[in-house]
Amino acid sequence: MSPLRIRWLGRVSYRDAHACQQAMFERSGDYLLLLEHPHVFTLGLRGDEANILVDPVEVGAEVAYTDRGGDVTYHGPGQLVGYPIMTVAGKRGGGMADTVAYVRSVEQLVIDALGDLGLPNCGRLDDYPGVWVDPDSDNPRKIAAIGVRLSRTRSMHGFALNVDCDLDWFDRIVPCGIPDKAVTSLAAEGQRATMREVVDAVAARAADRWGAEGVDRADVAWRQRPEDLSPFSRGMGPGDVPGRPVRLQSRMDEAGLSEGLAINGRKPQWMRVPLRTGPEFRRLRSVLHSRNLVTVCEEAGCPNIYECWNEGTATFMINGERCTRACGFCLVDTRKPGPLDHAEPERVADAVEAMGLDYAVITAVARDDLADGGAAGFAAVVDAVRARTPGVRVEVLIPDCKGDPDALAVVFNARPDVLNHNIETVARLQRVVRPSAGYARSLAVLARAKAAGLTTKSSIIVGLGETDEEVVQTMADLAAVGTDIVTVGQYLRPTTHHLPVARWVPPDQFEEFRAVGQSLGIAHIEASPLTRSSHHAQHAHAQALASPAGVAGVG
Repeated sequence: MSPLRIRWLGRVSYRDAHACQQAMFERSGDYLLLLEHPHVFTLGLRGDEANILVDPVEVGAEVAYTDRGGDVTYHGPGQLVGYPIMTVAGKRGGGMADTVAYVRSVEQLVIDALGDLGLPNCGRLDDYPGVWVDPDSDNPRKIAAIGVRLSRTRSMHGFALNVDCDLDWFDRIVPCGIPDKAVTSLAAEGQRATMREVVDAVAARAADRWGAEGVDRADVAWRQRPEDLSPFSRGMGPGDVPGRPVRLQSRMDEAGLSEGLAINGRKPQWMRVPLRTGPEFRRLRSVLHSRNLVTVCEEAGCPNIYECWNEGTATFMINGERCTRACGFCLVDTRKPGPLDHAEPERVADAVEAMGLDYAVITAVARDDLADGGAAGFAAVVDAVRARTPGVRVEVLIPDCKGDPDALAVVFNARPDVLNHNIETVARLQRVVRPSAGYARSLAVLARAKAAGLTTKSSIIVGLGETDEEVVQTMADLAAVGTDIVTVGQYLRPTTHHLPVARWVPPDQFEEFRAVGQSLGIAHIEASPLTRSSHHAQHAHAQALASPAGVAGVG
C-alpha cells in the first residue's frame, strides 16, 4: 500500500491543477493536493451561467467549465483549495463508493480543522453541502464549498476554504446557486490564521482521516518575490538588459541551503570526464557551426559532449540562444531574445541528415516573449526533420509554454516520439532553482502530454540541497501523472553566479534511485552521476518501449 501523499503546491492555475488531478485520477495512489488559484469562476455539471453576475474579463477572472457536481463557485488568492484524489471504499469496502458518506467525510475534515484553528461553531446546514459557521442560527454563513466527482472508487475535486480572501468576489456570482445565504472567511470571523497554519491544520486532519498507510508530505516554497525572476521577466524595458546574476542568497536562505561546496574544489573520481575530441567530434562541430546552429551540449557545458558527439548524437537548441528565464543552475544567456529565424527548421533538418542521425533531440530556450512560448518552432523542426529523413525518431525537450493548452497542443500534434519536459528539482527547491517555472505546472505539462498519447519524459538534478527522500517524492509525483522515462543526474555548478553544489551524490545512491523509480511503475530510469536529460536518449526510449510497464496512452 502507498502512503497518502500531501502536496502544498502554492498558487496554481485551475487548468494546471485539473490536468494533474485527471492524470492522478486515472492511476492508483492517494493524493491530497493543497493550493491557491488565481481568480477563477468554476461551473459544475449543473452550473447555470446566469449565476455569474459580471463580465469575467472585466474583473480579471477566468471561467472554467468543470466535471464536478454543483453550480458556480469562486476560487482566488487567500482561499485554500483541497483536492483529494483517492480510492474511496464503498459501504462494504468495495464496489461503488458511497458519495454521500464521502462528501460528509470531506466536510468533517474541514470542520475539525477549523475547530483546531479556533473556530468551533462550524457544521452542516440541511440540504446545503459545504461547511457553515453558526449553521443553527438565523445567520448561517458558508465558509467552505464542497464539490466532488466520484467515478466508482476514485475521487476528484474537493473543497474550497475561505481563509483571508476578498469576499467581494462572492458578490459577483450567486455562490453555489444559493442566493439567500451569506459567505464568510476565517479572517471575517476574527481568526487571523496564516495560510501556512491552515495548511498544517488541514494536513494533520487529513493524515488522521486518510493516512492509515502513512503520510508523505512535500511543500513548495511559500513566497516568490519579483527580484527572484530574471530581469526580462521583471519587465525591465523593451531593449536588451544587462546580463547579471539573479539574486540567489535570499532564496537559498528560505530553502535552508548553505553555501555548499567550493567551485574550485576537487571533484570525486566518478565525476571526472576524459577529454576525447576525436575526428567524429570535430566533424560534427563543423557540421553544426557551418549551419549556424546552437547545441545545448555547448551552451549548457554538458560533461557528456565528447561521448555523445563522438557517437554521432547531438541535442539541437532552437528559438535562439537567449532565455527569458534565469534558472539558478543554467549557463544559458538570460537577456532579452532576438527575433526568430524562420530558416532554422530546415537547417536543423539538413544537419540531422548530414550527421547521419537516427535519433534527434530538439530543445529550446524559454521564450516567454512569444505568445505560444516557442511551441510553433518545435512543431516546425519536427515536421522538417521528418520530411527530410522520415526514419529519424525525434525527441523534444520543451519549456512549459506558460501552461497554455493551445500552445502545448501545437507541439503534441506534431507527434514527437518522446515529449520531454524537465521538473528539474524537488518541490521545496523550485523557487530557488527555477523561480519562473512551477512544480505543479511541470506535472500538468507531462499529464497533458500523456493524455495526448505521447511517450513522456522528465529529469531531476540532484546535489542542489535536496534529500534522498525528496527525490523519491518527486519520482512518485512524476509516476502519478504517467511519466514514462525519468533521468536523474548530478548537478555541476557552471559559475560562481550559479547555485553551489550542496553534495556529491555517490554512484550507489543513483542505483537506489533507479530501483525505487522502477518500483513506482516508471517504465525506464536513467540514473548516474553523469546522466543528463538527453544522455543516452535513444537507449532510454528503446528500453521504455520494451518495459513491461509500457508507455502508450493512459494506464
